[in-house]
Amino acid sequence: MSESTWGNKAYGTTNWKKYNASLKTRGSLTVWLDKNMQWLARASGKRGSHQKYSEAAIQFCLTIKRLFGLALRQTLGLVESLLQLAGLNWPLPDFSTVCRRQKDLQVNERYQASQGALNLLVDFTGIKFLGEGEWKAKKHGAERRRQWRTVHLGIDANTLQIRAIVVTTNDVGDSFMIEPLLDQIPINEPIATLIGDGAYDTEAVYAACQHRQITPIIPPRKRARLRKGAAFAHRNQAVIACRRLGRAIWKDWSGYHRRSLVETKMHCFKRLGEKVMTRTFERQVTELNVRAFILNRFTELGCPNTVAVG
Repeated sequence: MSESTWGNKAYGTTNWKKYNASLKTRGSLTVWLDKNMQWLARASGKRGSHQKYSEAAIQFCLTIKRLFGLALRQTLGLVESLLQLAGLNWPLPDFSTVCRRQKDLQVNERYQASQGALNLLVDFTGIKFLGEGEWKAKKHGAERRRQWRTVHLGIDANTLQIRAIVVTTNDVGDSFMIEPLLDQIPINEPIATLIGDGAYDTEAVYAACQHRQITPIIPPRKRARLRKGAAFAHRNQAVIACRRLGRAIWKDWSGYHRRSLVETKMHCFKRLGEKVMTRTFERQVTELNVRAFILNRFTELGCPNTVAVG
């Protein structure tokens, strides 16, 4: 068991050997190449020109591009080498084809279904797409306005995989994105709880949770008052509990601290790049969805089992 400390508690990883092997496997090129994938697009049966390469082929190229942080032409050189090493006589799309197809690509979000009802953790962060680097801005000042894309994520608290992602401009409120996030979860899949920080303490969030019969675990604002309406039933219970027991006890009792898992996922999301490489909004959405696919594949390969010790 590998041990570490956080605050006043000590934690141990019970499957360190297996987890260490999965970390090494993440860098294996063979993990990302499926010889059984449909590389060429199926015939549509319609008149006129049709696409030569399947969406899986384009997504594979974009995955390699984001995974290794390469420019598009260098990415296709690496893909060509991978196909040759694998003994696959597949044609290679040119860079203009990949760039054009990226605009409308529907990324295949691979994930493992949760056992039982889903506990959804939500949060948001900003990804820069325009502006100088941090050192340049600190040393000489920013010469032009920085611009960001906001990424809203919903992850499964059990499998730690991304189940929903929405990309917006930075002027869109985070609480208004709960409904689009929930729309990505199949309607027949039960969702037990939705856990978010105080920014989600809004009427729109509680209404969306009531519609899907979800228990919201959201800390009420300080000096919050009780509100009328069936949608605020869980919120009113949280307000009463915080008044009588204190916010710290309510957070422990309700399981709110699991929200730290989505913050860790946000950190991993930014480890794939603090800035998007594409310029148009549609291509940026595809690029960020490809990141989610990569992180889900990482998680699928293995996660640490961490328990408190001592």
